[in-house]
Amino acid sequence: MENPFESGHIKNYILLYVSVIVIMVLFFIASSLFNDVQDLEKKVFNTEVIEEEVLIQTTEKKEFQPKFQLLDKAY
Repeated sequence: MENPFESGHIKNYILLYVSVIVIMVLFFIASSLFNDVQDLEKKVFNTEVIEEEVLIQTTEKKEFQPKFQLLDKAY
């Protein structure tokens, strides 16, 4: 087996590593340059609830009937 320090393999591995890093950096720069971020409007939600709507919702909850009924006996 050859010594990698004497045969020059280490230099090839370092060049391969550096080239992969350079390609990754170039892709990151290219993706950030061509990515146009649009300004989005801030959505504001109405947190005030009308009292009549609350009363209607509470009455609807009392009239709720389940669609399914459990069996009398478990199998």
